[in-house]
Amino acid sequence: MRPDTPAENVDHAAEAARLERTSGLYPEDAEALLLRAAAHLELSGDRPAATRLYDRLLSSAATGSPGLENPSLVRALKASNLWEYDHEAEARAIIDGVRAASPRDPAPWVIVAEALESHDELEAAHETFTEGARLLLTDVPEPPYSTHPLLYGRHRVRRMLGLAHDEWDALADTLHTMPVSLDELHDPKRVWSLGSDDPADLEAEISRLRAELGAYREALSRPFPVAMLHWPADELTELLQAYPPLAAEYPSYEEHLATIEAALRELASSGTPNLGVVPGTVPSYEAFAASEGASPADPALLPQYATTLAARGRAVAWPPQRGAVCWCGSQRAYGECHGRE
Repeated sequence: MRPDTPAENVDHAAEAARLERTSGLYPEDAEALLLRAAAHLELSGDRPAATRLYDRLLSSAATGSPGLENPSLVRALKASNLWEYDHEAEARAIIDGVRAASPRDPAPWVIVAEALESHDELEAAHETFTEGARLLLTDVPEPPYSTHPLLYGRHRVRRMLGLAHDEWDALADTLHTMPVSLDELHDPKRVWSLGSDDPADLEAEISRLRAELGAYREALSRPFPVAMLHWPADELTELLQAYPPLAAEYPSYEEHLATIEAALRELASSGTPNLGVVPGTVPSYEAFAASEGASPADPALLPQYATTLAARGRAVAWPPQRGAVCWCGSQRAYGECHGRE
């Protein structure tokens, strides 16, 4: 989760330095840690230093180093940051490149569209939101939780442009569950009430802002997926050889996979959003157990390990996008593998 605490409440420069040091100790988590460090640098006002961190991540990908899982996200964040300190031309070029890459992750689309929106490029922002929605939501029966900001942002920009509601705006309305409707939250005239001398107008606006803050906090309350731990076949074999007491948790590899899919479907049917699958490895599990002062043979440690990996950005969203490969690693399409009814 990227921080958003004002600089007067947090020493963002010190926190960025701490995260950079930590990334050296945990290279497998370097991408997530350095992105958070860059966000702290942006909040501290040192945007050139944040750009240097983005460039560091992108250069590692260019040289073939492992670990950069989402280059489009890094480029989108770099573009947004550059535009804020008078590097508009470079930012626009990067935004064009992100759009041309057609990432399957909604986050880059949202970031570049909001960068355009914040600089009054409403038409371009609308095109970007729409392009991302068309790519990620066409023929999708239920929009994944991660795509909701894409629909909300598109709704907001269309409201400011005075465009009539379409099917995706209606879908955004149904996904929004806060007391104040999206139409009201995104009403361009709302700002007028802030300059009013009428206490009733100000009280109404405060109520709207509280509802909007509630929606924002609700989104931040799920910075990473509710994740199920998946052991690849070779890792599971190694795990059970090293820690036989865990055999009761994993009678067989096939049953392990079936249990994951069944649990995820049950969570989805109960209305739990933002689900994911996180792959485990025996070395990282042993390191986690050591950090907790616990035995790796303790089954109670497994869900804690999964949550920690998810918090570090290691989870893969479930269910996979239409046509994507299955989470189990079979390389078959999800619909032809564990996604079958």
